[in-house]
This record gives sequence, structure tokens and C-alpha cells, in this order.
Amino acid sequence: MPLSELQANSSGHEQTDVPGLHGYWSRMTAALSGKSSGHNSEFHRDRLLLHVLGLGLEQTTQYLLQNHPGFTEFQDWAFATAGKPSGNTIARLKNLYEDAPLPQDILSLHEQVSNMPDVLSAEDLQHWSEHGFVILNEAVPATDCAEAAQTIWDALGAKEDEVASWYHKGHANIMVQLFQSPAFDKNRRSLRIHKAFAQLWGTADLWASTDRCSFNVPEKPGHVFQGPDLHWDVSLYQPVPFATQGVLYLTDTPPEQGALTLVPGFQHKLAAWLDALPANASPREEDLHALGSVPVGGKAGDLVIWHQALPHGSRPNRGKKPRIVQYINMLPSHLQVHETWL
Repeated sequence: MPLSELQANSSGHEQTDVPGLHGYWSRMTAALSGKSSGHNSEFHRDRLLLHVLGLGLEQTTQYLLQNHPGFTEFQDWAFATAGKPSGNTIARLKNLYEDAPLPQDILSLHEQVSNMPDVLSAEDLQHWSEHGFVILNEAVPATDCAEAAQTIWDALGAKEDEVASWYHKGHANIMVQLFQSPAFDKNRRSLRIHKAFAQLWGTADLWASTDRCSFNVPEKPGHVFQGPDLHWDVSLYQPVPFATQGVLYLTDTPPEQGALTLVPGFQHKLAAWLDALPANASPREEDLHALGSVPVGGKAGDLVIWHQALPHGSRPNRGKKPRIVQYINMLPSHLQVHETWL
């Protein structure tokens, strides 16, 4: 319900007036042609627009870059890629862009999540406060993980029992630009996941992300880890606002198997560390592992959520199987985004 029901199209649904879509196309078209677009100030709403329509940021950007479509062509591509938006999706976007009332289905979902028993314990929340990350065990059932993992295997043309199929030029980077799948949507709809994010954000009124996946194969001669290594996905302009990121392990992933790696507690240290750097230093080019990086393994179905101020990334896979994950996040309608990139 946080995502897929909002984008699922009922039979005969013909609504095409999608709030925000023309503005997004216009800003992106201007930005990609080097013109001033106002895109930065609308970044968060644009991100939510794509999420709720079931479109990946990377796939949408690449389509616009490669095709330079007019608006009608762009809209047709969006609907062909992710399906026509439902009435609930349109209503939620009207709430985002026009402050119209939320549909009852969405209000009922928010109430349901708010009234659920907590899935993160007091100890979990203390760990989050101190270390900036938390593990939600059994966020989704093992069967749902297996279905999502198989979707990735199939998309890559690889087989779990054929090691040679894991390696080819298309696997140079661990990221898999795969976004649309009923298996992925089922995980995005997980009420346990929604509740965990609601506990961290303090509200159930959240939007589920349409994020990509990754397939990190074991290193071997001629195939070394290509990253991404430790990094941030947010401007380091201070103060870095609170926000979450998350990764769902689709298979059992011990620490040595290319597990998520981060620097625990660095959300409390980032500002002082930046101030202590030499004037000409580039913080993103520093040895971030020296700050105390730690791999965070997990079982299939475990979700790791971290504070966006933590340096994070994957790591070389020294195990025997690929690390297979689905990125999942949830965000509120309004979020501070610094326009100054540092």
C-alpha cells in the first residue's frame, strides 16, 4: 500500500493528468540542456513523484538523456514502464502539490501502521540513537526474499548453480538498474518495514522508495570489486538533516560477503571532522575507512536502516556467493534538502 497500491491501475482507469509530472519533465529538460531549471529546490518532491509512480531515478534520468522526449512521449514512456497511476496515486500527488485531502485508503493505512505494535525495541532505538543504524530482523518473509532474488537472477541471465554465469561485462558494477517487479513491490509494501521507518521518523505518513537492487559477486582474478566504496548520498553542508536509507538482504549475507559497510556513530562526529580537515581537503576523497568502518551482515529478510550522515557503501566480496539486496527507504512529504553541494 505505501507504493504499489498507489501505482497499480484498476481496469479501465484512464486518468493521465498527473500532478507534478509536467513540471518535473520541464525542469529536467531544462537542466539537461544546461539551462536554469529550479530543479534543486524541487528535488525532494520530484523524488517522491518518481517513487509513487514506480519509476527509478536512474532509469528516468537515462531515458530523458538518451531520448530528449516531448512531454506526451515522456508520459507515455512512464505509463508503459510502470503502469498508469491509480486514483489513489493521483490523490496523493494532489495532496503533495496542491495540499488536497489525502484519500481515505491512505489515511487508513497510516492509522493501521500507527496502531501496530512496535517492531523496533527500546534497545533498537537506543542503538539507532547512538550508532546511527539499526537492523530489523525478519522484515519480510524468506519466501518473498527468494522471489525478489530470483527476479534479479533472471534479469541478469545468471544462475545460482552456474558460477561462470555470475561474471560478465554487465556485472562490472554491483548496481542493478531494476525497479519494476511485483516481487519488489511486495517487499516495499511490508507493514513491518513501514512500522520501523514510522518509529524512526515519528510518523506513518511516509512514501516508499522505488530504488534499485545490487548483485555483488565474489572477487576473483580479473574481476575485482568496482564499488561503490564508502560515500555519502547527501550534501555535507552543515547541518546534515535527519533522513534514512535502507537495504534489504535478499539472501543470507555474512560480513565478508560484500556486506553493507558503514561508520557507526559518525552522525555525531561529522561536523567536527569536517571542521578539522585542511582548508583544501575534499572530504569525499579522504580515507573514510580510517574513521572506523564496520561491515554489517544479516540474514535473508533483514533490513538495515541507517542515518544518511553515515559514510556507507559495499565492500569486496570475499565470500563464496553473491550478495543480493534490494534498496528500500521511506520518506516524509517534506524534507530539508540543502541546495549547496559539499
